[in-house]
Amino acid sequence: MANPEHPEQTAPSGTVPAPVPAGAREGTVGAPRRVLAVIPARGGSKGVPAKNLAEVGGAPLVARAVAAALAAPLVTHVAVSTDDARIAQVARGAGAEVIERPDDIAGDLATSEAAVLHAMDTHEARHGHSIDVVLLVQCTSPFLGADDIEGVTSAVVTDGADSALTVAPFHGFVWRDGEPTSQPGDGIGTGAGSEAAGGDGVNHDKSFRPRRQDRPQDYLETGAAYAMDASGFRKAGHRFFGRTELVRTDPARVLEIDDPHDLARARALAPLLGPVPGFAPGPRRLARPARPSRDEIDAVVLDFDGTQTDDRVLVDSEGRELVAVHRGDGLGIAALRRDELKLLILSSEKNPVVAARADKLKVPVLHGIDRKDLALKQWCEEQGIAPERVLYVGNDVNDLPCFGLVGWPVAVANAHDVVRDAARAVTSAPGGAGAIREIASWILGPSL
Repeated sequence: MANPEHPEQTAPSGTVPAPVPAGAREGTVGAPRRVLAVIPARGGSKGVPAKNLAEVGGAPLVARAVAAALAAPLVTHVAVSTDDARIAQVARGAGAEVIERPDDIAGDLATSEAAVLHAMDTHEARHGHSIDVVLLVQCTSPFLGADDIEGVTSAVVTDGADSALTVAPFHGFVWRDGEPTSQPGDGIGTGAGSEAAGGDGVNHDKSFRPRRQDRPQDYLETGAAYAMDASGFRKAGHRFFGRTELVRTDPARVLEIDDPHDLARARALAPLLGPVPGFAPGPRRLARPARPSRDEIDAVVLDFDGTQTDDRVLVDSEGRELVAVHRGDGLGIAALRRDELKLLILSSEKNPVVAARADKLKVPVLHGIDRKDLALKQWCEEQGIAPERVLYVGNDVNDLPCFGLVGWPVAVANAHDVVRDAARAVTSAPGGAGAIREIASWILGPSL
């Protein structure tokens, strides 16, 4: 399967990249069914702290799962259900829709089914369409491949199964501690006087050891990927119902990360099992293009220094500051305003230059703000705008808290590496060189 384009590459001359909705990708041509892959990723983990952000093969576990799901052709939407702001940032940067999980289903005792049902409800309400097939994809299985996800999806979409799961062929003899069979001190068996009963064979009679080829084939549930007919899942409330199809996977790739030893094994195996689809070394490792569409955006919020300027300041002999801006950015902002998008300039700098530029652009401004995320949240509440329908443009680490709030965090090309990695999209133009004009063309089209 060919890897998608890098998000920082521009389209060939004469072409315009099609906008990709939040957490969505182009499915198979003519595919009539909407398939939502849900990746549960809580912030808390007792065995491995911050487990879902742990890197294997240079990619966070949650991002590996998103990339694999996006690479499965039948999957049309990918969502990460989380209660953690850092996981949300990484998930958005990986191209997934983020579902904020409420506290009552975010604890240690919460079931994966509860997270999937909540994600389905939220996605359907947010996008105004129903889901036909829902997937549960576990990011703690680092070597889960797109073929595995496609396999369970196809079992439901194409083959008519009600539910499906990934399994690996298993040939071992399974044992279990047995129940006591004698009273203490009755002298029966080895170790008389003990209540221990020894071990019992589970999938075999311990008095008979048949050859592997003479035994029924057993399968081990990998815990990596499940697919369910959406309406059937709602009725059953459980991932297994109706006809459950087994989708065979490579046993060599089966690994669940539950403790630090599992994580160490995964990191050791990663070079042998190959890179995750869609990743390459270096900043902005995800190689999937991301572009917002107009129907996803209600507001555009802009940082000032470094996004509308090149981050340089000229200071005259009297201490007055001058900055350079790009006329194309003014054109783009005017077009966004004409299209009735809510606009705001949000800056941590208290500077007359910021206010003067905002006044010229006819855009409201909040500057001299220490906690930009709190100001942004309050502004959204006052405007009646859902944060997930806000596009925020930034360039430096003080923008990261705002990135965690909004549906479309966007970094300019010359942003700090950590900001580029957290962004869902990155412009090809640097700040102060037409980056805002470029973003406007993503939303409204190249002719604005």
